[in-house]
Amino acid sequence: MRAQQCTLPQPRALRRDRQGVRSALPALHARSRQTAAPASVPAPAGAREPRGQRRSGQRTISRALALCAPGQLSPGHPLSKMKKLQGAHLRKPVTPDLLMTPSDQGDVDLDVDFAAHRGNWTGKLDFLLSCIGYCVGLGNVWRFPYRAYTNGGGAFLVPYFLMLAICGIPLFFLELSLGQFSSLGPLAVWKISPLFKGAGAAMLLIVGLVAIYYNMIIAYVLFYLFASLTSDLPWEHCGNWWNTELCLEHRVSKDGNGALPLNLTCTVSPSEEYWSRYVLHIQGSQGIGSPGEIRWNLCLCLLLAWVIVFLCILKGVKSSGKVVYFTATFPYLILLMLLVRGVTLPGAWKGIQFYLTPQFHHLLSSKVWIEAALQIFYSLGVGFGGLLTFASYNTFHQNIYRDTFIVTLGNAITSILAGFAIFSVLGYMSQELGVPVDQVAKAGPGLAFVVYPQAMTMLPLSPFWSFLFFFMLLTLGLDSQFAFLETIVTAVTDEFPYYLRPKKAVFSGLICVAMYLMGLILTTDGGMYWLVLLDDYSASFGLMVVVITTCLAVTRVYGIQRFCRDIHMMLGFKPGLYFRACWLFLSPATLLALLVYSIVKYQPSEYGSYRFPPWAELLGILMGLLSCLMIPAGMLVAVLREEGSLWERLQQASRPAMDWGPSLEENRTGMYVATLAGSQSPKPLMVHMRKYGGITSFENTAIEVDREIAEEEESMM
Repeated sequence: MRAQQCTLPQPRALRRDRQGVRSALPALHARSRQTAAPASVPAPAGAREPRGQRRSGQRTISRALALCAPGQLSPGHPLSKMKKLQGAHLRKPVTPDLLMTPSDQGDVDLDVDFAAHRGNWTGKLDFLLSCIGYCVGLGNVWRFPYRAYTNGGGAFLVPYFLMLAICGIPLFFLELSLGQFSSLGPLAVWKISPLFKGAGAAMLLIVGLVAIYYNMIIAYVLFYLFASLTSDLPWEHCGNWWNTELCLEHRVSKDGNGALPLNLTCTVSPSEEYWSRYVLHIQGSQGIGSPGEIRWNLCLCLLLAWVIVFLCILKGVKSSGKVVYFTATFPYLILLMLLVRGVTLPGAWKGIQFYLTPQFHHLLSSKVWIEAALQIFYSLGVGFGGLLTFASYNTFHQNIYRDTFIVTLGNAITSILAGFAIFSVLGYMSQELGVPVDQVAKAGPGLAFVVYPQAMTMLPLSPFWSFLFFFMLLTLGLDSQFAFLETIVTAVTDEFPYYLRPKKAVFSGLICVAMYLMGLILTTDGGMYWLVLLDDYSASFGLMVVVITTCLAVTRVYGIQRFCRDIHMMLGFKPGLYFRACWLFLSPATLLALLVYSIVKYQPSEYGSYRFPPWAELLGILMGLLSCLMIPAGMLVAVLREEGSLWERLQQASRPAMDWGPSLEENRTGMYVATLAGSQSPKPLMVHMRKYGGITSFENTAIEVDREIAEEEESMM
């Protein structure tokens, strides 16, 4: 029997189409009864027999649309609009509607496409070692010792550990909790409050820029690692084609009586010329605006660095989680060997004394406290998304509270031990050269590629110790680079799980190729200028803004009580007063002070005696501002996707998404029972309404239709 012609009334389209749907209710109800009554009359295609119970608003709308043949609804008809909404809501891949429970579906087979399994850590120590490898990086070796001795020596440890307690540990635990509770990456985790999803995009931009230049540093390390495979280190002597007449070897830096030559201050060490004139070939560039030619030896080292990273993250955390068993532990063995060798050298105590002698008057300076907070902030890697990503692969009840203290305190102790290993060798070097320790101590690349390699040439078996040192730097850098790439890949695949997750290896390869191509400018003669620009601005004030936004969004918008309740569900206990006070007041206030300090004390970038031009400074500032601007841009997009007044849009966009919570249904207890699509418990949408008090206009319309049909059925009985 042919389906009867649709004769639904055509009311005026009012706000959110609610009135139009209400006016269609009598005809819809009558039509649905006609199709349900006689068994001999076949129902129209797409209609199903009623189950003698209340139908949800979504079922009613679907039935109404099924009763109308194609082309019978005008574009302005409210049901036509509802059909568009329904089509958008049920776009492939198909999932059970949130308004319908499996019991409402009858015996109909559901066409459900599930995303590929996200994966988890395969070993108990995978997560812990990955976090240790991520946090313990190059900064522990070449930044902390220098910051310590320039800011009060041993007295620097007082603000350092205080800032660790106020800012480091609480923010570390917050980021781990977000990732483990939701099992989502830096973008998808903002289901907790879609209004702030721009903070996740800002994280990706920052970590992408950092990954580009960080792998270039690993390429430098590989270059020196290969150069150490020789009987005589190439930076040990002068007389090479890259050396100038100012080059002076340490063996001739003193005359027979031990007196310094008169022109010592005008000389350059062989290691410094090897670094600047051979490795970088910086004399071939006139500045950042004229980078010069590509250095093919550096280009190949960069390619090798990206190949190593790709192979280690090829299978995601399943492969990188195994690699860290070596890369996170072996540096400690090398560091211990360097420490034992360093403290046995003559003059080592001179360097250690210079490193740790407390100068408590420095504590009266605000700069010392700011430097301590900055060291904690960047050393732990908070805000880059790596911690959140690693925690998202944990099991739901992993004890991240214990892991937080293990990693943060282990990171601090490693930094202190690295200072002993570095300054013991610098003390020996200062005694050999006959100069004060502060004249040989440097930070950053100057320490890793100039000062320490020069110190290695003064030791017996110098190639062996040089190889160990650069191999330690390689393993320290790779762990952090794994985290950067895994963060990017996880964030994007979590946004498009049905399409990218089965092809995660291919997608990871494409990311590595793209970043390698973008990093080629760093392999030119003037590549160091671009590296310094990226290092100074990519993760400066923008990263602080992202972390402040995350902290405020979780504690103020989502709510500190909700967040603590989520942690209680996950770990079995709620965070104490210490964590609550830090999340609500102390940590945001400290970060805000850091942000203000970095703006007030802004200094233009420089490399040696080279001063960057104004356009380069502007480019760097825009680089930092871009990550900040992603937050309001994300807010604008989230608000425009909602309906209603501006205040209603803000309220809807700031509420958690309906599927926010643990990823596995067996972990969704308490307030999160039956809020997943296809949940076996009844009325997941109603549970969400009771929790958060509001839903979208489409769902509101469906609920009202459902309520009015029920009232009409009761009145007709």
